Amino acid sequence: MEIILYQPEIPPNTGNVARLCAATGTPLHLIEPLGFSLEDRYLKRAGLDYWPSVDLRVWPDWERFANDWPGLRLVFTSARRGLPLHHFQFRPGDGLVFGPETRGCPPWLLDRYPDRLVNIPIWGPVRSLNLSTAAGVVLYEALRQTGALDRDLEKNEPGQGNPGSDQGKQVRARGVAHKEGLY
Repeated sequence: MEIILYQPEIPPNTGNVARLCAATGTPLHLIEPLGFSLEDRYLKRAGLDYWPSVDLRVWPDWERFANDWPGLRLVFTSARRGLPLHHFQFRPGDGLVFGPETRGCPPWLLDRYPDRLVNIPIWGPVRSLNLSTAAGVVLYEALRQTGALDRDLEKNEPGQGNPGSDQGKQVRARGVAHKEGLY
């Protein structure tokens, strides 16, 4: 799996998603413009000392990302559109796309992939979940469905490896530039 944050706006949310990615060995892609600097102290604080474990790439815009990763099957999250995520069939290596906190993925992007939209069922007056909460829910459901959690669970001790580590190594081998300097 890979997590793609399209134009994230709130530094602590992105930092928390980075920590999630470190915990699961999931590469993290940030699509600019960002609503903050990568030097933001709240971003760094939310990611704690896990930034060296984050396979991070920053892209100048959606087109550059999409052109450089043409084979990646993208799955988009939406607060109101798409299948409930537990009815969607995730595949190993899917790219899980999350939009900005205040407005979600733009309609022009969602309209390109109408068969790859998922939502997290929500009851009551709440309009949506926090970005980092949603990323955790969707990522763990995708890892569960694809068997990635069970594969390494027996040999995984706290602080020793993670479910997606071999996927992360595979992605790093592609030679895509990493963003450095967050730690």
